[in-house]
Formats: sequence, structure tokens, C-alpha cells
Amino acid sequence: MKVGVKIKDPDKQRKFLYTAHNTARYKLFGAPLSKELREKYGFRTIPVIKGDQVVVTRGDNAGVEGTVVRVDRKKYRIFIQGLTRKKVDGTEIPIPIHPSKVMITKLNLKDKWREKIVNRKSSAAKELQQEEVV
Repeated sequence: MKVGVKIKDPDKQRKFLYTAHNTARYKLFGAPLSKELREKYGFRTIPVIKGDQVVVTRGDNAGVEGTVVRVDRKKYRIFIQGLTRKKVDGTEIPIPIHPSKVMITKLNLKDKWREKIVNRKSSAAKELQQEEVV
């Protein structure tokens, strides 16, 4: 099943989330860009990867800023450096955050695949802007 297909039945939506393959899960990791990045690149969202700088926008940890340390595609969660919780025995464990609850403030462009995606999306956005002007 495609990611962009809209399913109205909640049971099927849930089933899709649990049975989605890795490339479909990647697309579900989209997070909005900050206003500065949005103006610079010309698009609104991109999937979060390890190494991105993010700020938590919703929930108990709103306002926390840090670098993405780990991405768990199986459970649809990301882990941010410095965002931990103490267990009863004193050990600290990272707090999992859903990618839709964060905003990307700095992109990790060290990955050549990510750089290609950013270039493709920004060139497409610039073409759309030029068509709107004409």
C-alpha cells in the first residue's frame, strides 16, 4: 500500500502502521522545518534522521533542544541528546519522542542521499514559485 493513499477505516490505518515496510516508515518520520530553513530551502517538511538539530514543540518536554541520537523506525520514535528520565534505581534512560512533535532547526547534510533529496525538493519548490509569479 502506498503512503499517500488515504484510508478512512481506523482499523486499516492501524494495520498499515504496524505492517508498513521500511521505506514507507521513513516517509512517516516527516517533521516541519523552522521558518529560517523553510525560507532557505523552500519546502515545509522532511523526514528526521540521526544528526539533525531539533526542538520539541509539544508535550511535557516542549522547548527542549538537541541533536537526534537515534531513530527507531519500528516504534516510530526518535531519541534526542540530553532528553532523559531517571529510573527508580537511578539509571537514566532516553525519552522517546514522536517525530511530528519536533521541529527541525538544523539539517544534517553529511549524508549524500539526504543532500540529493534537499536539492531536489528545493529546486522543485523554486520552480513552483516561478510559475506562481508568471
